Amino acid sequence: MKLSILDQSRLKEDGNAAEALQETVRLAELADQLGYERFWVSEHHGASLGHSSPEVMMAHLANRTSRIRIGSGGVMLSHYSAYKVAENARLLEALHPGRIDIGIGRAPGGMPAAKRALQEHKIVPGDWYDRQIRDLLHYLNIRNEEKHRFGELKAMPDIKTAPAVWLLGGSAGSAGLAAYHGMGFAYAQFIRGEKDAAVMDMYRQSFRQEAGKPQALISLFLFCAATHEQAEALAKSHEVASLLQEQGRPVKGMLRPDTAAAYKLSPFEKERLQDNRATMVIGTPAEVLQQLEELQEYYGSEVEFMLTSPVYDEQARQDGFQLLMETYQQRGFSV
Repeated sequence: MKLSILDQSRLKEDGNAAEALQETVRLAELADQLGYERFWVSEHHGASLGHSSPEVMMAHLANRTSRIRIGSGGVMLSHYSAYKVAENARLLEALHPGRIDIGIGRAPGGMPAAKRALQEHKIVPGDWYDRQIRDLLHYLNIRNEEKHRFGELKAMPDIKTAPAVWLLGGSAGSAGLAAYHGMGFAYAQFIRGEKDAAVMDMYRQSFRQEAGKPQALISLFLFCAATHEQAEALAKSHEVASLLQEQGRPVKGMLRPDTAAAYKLSPFEKERLQDNRATMVIGTPAEVLQQLEELQEYYGSEVEFMLTSPVYDEQARQDGFQLLMETYQQRGFSV
């Protein structure tokens, strides 16, 4: 079992983007020191997050770390030219060989207006995503097509290694697409809201054997602290903010703990929060590891966990990741 981190540079209700970005940098540096496998950053086009350009953020984080793999979780490929994405990826790989992951997805990553602005004057066919994946793998020299329509093009810089490519998704369709193209598959349980072993089974059983071995990871929210009560208190801000967003009410960022504590939950909202527990692991480090081990048994042994921790207080967020890794290592897991 491997542990990794996804960070979305979430703003606080009384904070700003510059502060959120620096918190991401400090967390990446800590993750590098502690022994986490990878550190990914997301692409979201919205006011509650600190950035929308994972490749730029990756370049900065790779320079500030030395060991950990740095990746995108992910680049929303449908908005862009696969050729340009490949050139960005190869430049990052050239500068930091063996440390770059390119996670791709097809979600809009923002409100409809953002999608329209990103795809202005573009006509995107229904099957374009599959074509883009083929193009990206071709430009990265991972799977060459002899009669590619831009066969004379080469994504620069011309290097001997390639970044690892992952497909992000939460459905059997995404799992099948990742398997067909021989890519890693990142299952977004923290977005889909339920565990689904059938999706992972499909990915493994359909994987192109000539592409090597399947790689799978599960993404979850993490709320970890020295006591269970402290972990529950950390989760409250995220849970209340999620409820408000579901109801279409404005949320400017991660809620202050006192704001969340003052919110009175209705019986229906309490039920809804219980339903959302499938998106997270929560508790002391020992409790979190037990939950992860149970999920590993459910999904199969070849599973990595990518954890994102939308905790308001930076120190509490860092402490959670540190406590978890210390317990992980004490249990004899290797990093």
